[in-house]
Amino acid sequence: MSSENADAGTQRDEPQASSVWDVVVVGAGPAGASAAYAAAVAGRRVLLLEKAELPRYKTCGGGIIGPSRDALPPGFELPLKERVHAVTFSLNGKLTRTRRSRQMLFGLIDRPEFDAGLVEVAQKAGAELRTGVTVQRVEQHGPAVPDRRTVAVVLAGGETVLARAVVGADGSASRIGAHVGVKLDQVDLGLEAEIPVPATVAEDWAGRVLIDWGPMPGSYGWVFPKGDTLTVGVISARGEGAGTKRYLEDFIARLGLAGFEPAISSGHLTRCRSDDSPLSRGRVLVCGDAAGLLEPWTREGISFALRSGRLAGEWAVRISESQDAVDARRQALNYAFAIKAGLGVEMGVGRRMLALFEKRPTMLHAAITGFRPAWKAFADITRGTTTLAGMVRSHPMARRVLDMVDRRS
Repeated sequence: MSSENADAGTQRDEPQASSVWDVVVVGAGPAGASAAYAAAVAGRRVLLLEKAELPRYKTCGGGIIGPSRDALPPGFELPLKERVHAVTFSLNGKLTRTRRSRQMLFGLIDRPEFDAGLVEVAQKAGAELRTGVTVQRVEQHGPAVPDRRTVAVVLAGGETVLARAVVGADGSASRIGAHVGVKLDQVDLGLEAEIPVPATVAEDWAGRVLIDWGPMPGSYGWVFPKGDTLTVGVISARGEGAGTKRYLEDFIARLGLAGFEPAISSGHLTRCRSDDSPLSRGRVLVCGDAAGLLEPWTREGISFALRSGRLAGEWAVRISESQDAVDARRQALNYAFAIKAGLGVEMGVGRRMLALFEKRPTMLHAAITGFRPAWKAFADITRGTTTLAGMVRSHPMARRVLDMVDRRS
């Protein structure tokens, strides 16, 4: 018996099976809902905990690219607000050019509706939902833990929930991530405004988004239309707060939208994991933003949340069945391998793309707007017919450019 779980001189009774959940998932965003669905559809007793009441607003552009669509539960109907067939690119408001596609590039959703729909699918699969619940911490040893196969999830107010496995999907400021020891090497600040506009303005944006390569290294802005509302945002490295705020204000004014009052203005920190950051500790796994899983260049996180959430749910089932710490550890390592072999490789290429973008934004803009293979690669990635990593593997020129950036770095 591990010294962490041993309690000398005291023999605890085995908890009643009905009092212990197979899997407890903390956080009901796309990652948590996907994990809860994957565990519930496998026939396990699953509890999904969420601190807010659903639906709730999240700062997010709401772009659903091909990998996100492909990771959705079977039969899930996407509540699309807009289908995007054109992208306007600009370089800090200059050198504007629009590229179009006959096929849909990607879709746009409102996060409250999308997230609530994913949770509903998890509930239909058998997961139980509790909202308005704040998780204070998890414990894997100590007086709250009755045996070596159990994790205690301690809620605000003192209530303790017991589980055979726990999935942390509680966002970028994750308490479960802190327990696991998640390490970060990139933190960015995103600012966003939801701006209701008249029908005449909305018509100008129908089916088209804007991506503006920003004035600060690694920064960019976006306009995503969703019916009679435009989601307008910018993102840049944390520590540039004043510059980021000024960029958003200038961006909105340049677009002629300064006269419209935002319905919501919000900010959010995105966090990318370091290569050696853990993805588990004992019987606890992390996924999505809680694990620092998102694409470093675009900071796209929904597809990473859906895919890592599904994997976390599947491996949490295996951990819940583990009879000892050795087998639980083996399953957790298998989960980490699955994440690193897929999403980890994509993140590695994303870091290299970010380095290129920081140093050569003009070159990147010229390539996407004027070089057909670069535009096709962009379109293929958004549709999901390839990934950033797949593009680099299959396009020697892209590989050579990134290798050159690596050498200069």
